[in-house]
Amino acid sequence: MSDPYLDHLPSREREKIRKRLRSPAEYERLREKVKGPEDLEREMTKNAEFAEAKLALENEPRVREKAKEQIKAFIQEKGLDSALEHSSESIKDSMTKGSFDITVDTKGHEPKLAVKIQNQSKGSDQIPSGNVSEVFSLKPALQQQILDLFRSS
Repeated sequence: MSDPYLDHLPSREREKIRKRLRSPAEYERLREKVKGPEDLEREMTKNAEFAEAKLALENEPRVREKAKEQIKAFIQEKGLDSALEHSSESIKDSMTKGSFDITVDTKGHEPKLAVKIQNQSKGSDQIPSGNVSEVFSLKPALQQQILDLFRSS
C-alpha cells in the first residue's frame, strides 16, 4: 500500500506520518470506543432523567424533602457506607441529623445524584465564605431508588 505522496517525502517525514497512521489493530480498538445509536439513545435518556431530577430538586421543596427522607431511611436501614461512595466519620453526624441537601453532580464524566453537607457552625473561622461545600456521590442502588421517586411524581 504505497502512497505516491509519501514516496516524494524524505524518509524522516515519511516515518513521522506512518507513526501517526495507526495499525489495523489500533484502528479496531478505537472503533470499539465509538458510540452507536443505541448507546447514544441510552445516554440521552439518562441525561434527561438527571436533568428532570435536578429541576425538581431545585424547584419543588416537597420532592426534595421526599428524597431526603428516602436517603435517611436508606442510611438507617443499610448504613452510611452502603449509601455513599466515599464516606468519612466527619459527615456521619450530619447525615444522621439530616443536615444535607441532595443535588445532581455534573462534574464527572456522567451525572450522579449526590449529597451536599450543610455546615452547622456558621460563625466559625474555619469555614470558607461563599458557596463552597463538599459533595459526596450516592451509590448506584440508592441513585436508582431516588430516580424512581422522581419518575413516579
